[in-house]
Amino acid sequence: MHRNVDLIKVNLEKTYKDSYEIFIGEDIMDRVGLITKLKNHADRCVIITDSYVNPLYGEMVRERLGELAIPVDIIEISAGESSKSLNTVLDVARQLVRLNVSRKSFLVALGGGVVGDVTGFIASIYMRSIPYVQIPTTLLAQVDSSVGGKTGVDLPEGKNLVGTFYQPRAVYIDLSFLKTLSDRDFANGLAEIIKYGIIGDRSLFELLESESQGIKERNPSLMKSLVGRSCKIKAGIVEMDEKEFGLRRVLNFGHTLGHALEAASGYSLSHGEAIAIGMVGAAKISHRLNHLDGESYTRIVDLIKEYGLPTRIPTGSDTSQIPGFMATDKKVVAGQVHFVLIKKIGDPFVTPEVPSGVVEEVIEELG
Repeated sequence: MHRNVDLIKVNLEKTYKDSYEIFIGEDIMDRVGLITKLKNHADRCVIITDSYVNPLYGEMVRERLGELAIPVDIIEISAGESSKSLNTVLDVARQLVRLNVSRKSFLVALGGGVVGDVTGFIASIYMRSIPYVQIPTTLLAQVDSSVGGKTGVDLPEGKNLVGTFYQPRAVYIDLSFLKTLSDRDFANGLAEIIKYGIIGDRSLFELLESESQGIKERNPSLMKSLVGRSCKIKAGIVEMDEKEFGLRRVLNFGHTLGHALEAASGYSLSHGEAIAIGMVGAAKISHRLNHLDGESYTRIVDLIKEYGLPTRIPTGSDTSQIPGFMATDKKVVAGQVHFVLIKKIGDPFVTPEVPSGVVEEVIEELG
């Protein structure tokens, strides 16, 4: 491999076939022909992207994949969370049939988390599964949703309630995609990186504190370090708990409340914004239950503020819906909501023992 590309291996126990590599670097799309080694004499490739990413990068990636000397098609879906639906899945699946996509073909998810989740889900069920590759274009997708094999779509009752665990054959993280991200989308990804610092890497948390100016300016070497460290934390957890039976649940820090906020806002709150408020809520609950000291709580809130992310529920939000959305969350076990809390920065734990009164008080205080 070229010297400026970092490589992270995700080793899964089931079979060698389910293990894969994450490639991280600047301007690595010219080497995307690496996919050739995965294609197993593929007869066709289909890029699934959205109406925002396609005009920016669709043809460039199609050109790079053209080196495979097989037909390469593009299917565009509408940008935004509303595309994470069973209607989109059916529509794309029917287009795949019309394109003669077979079990020897493979898909490429080119876009953010919505495109990755939808493409992975379709790949897992189309003709009982075909391979797919992730090329995430947002910071959020690069550090979170493109790694770990979670796929799915939303229902009116909540996020990601229909889906599968289905690992990609490779993940190509090209940091040059970050140049075209809006400030809001960039901050979305930083929310998940902050989460990794809180649950898994105190020194990453400290780097986010000390280098905030360079990070906000998207300094390439800092971004490579943040993305690489985040992917390593996630890959390490996924290797030990692929299907979220135990340890992997710590990745949901801030997500129990965050997903409910997102759904209750009708998705006017972005994922990163909702998770930022959810992390403040989880840290506040941790502090209220005497697990987390006051100084650490303040550092978490200050770091989230530093990156322009919200720490309070927007004025005018209907908080009455939040408990209902939390009750349908996938993290509910035997009727109990499981929260990820922290004892200190870098030391998370999962517990069902959070009194509902405390949760309601914290939601009230965040409003």
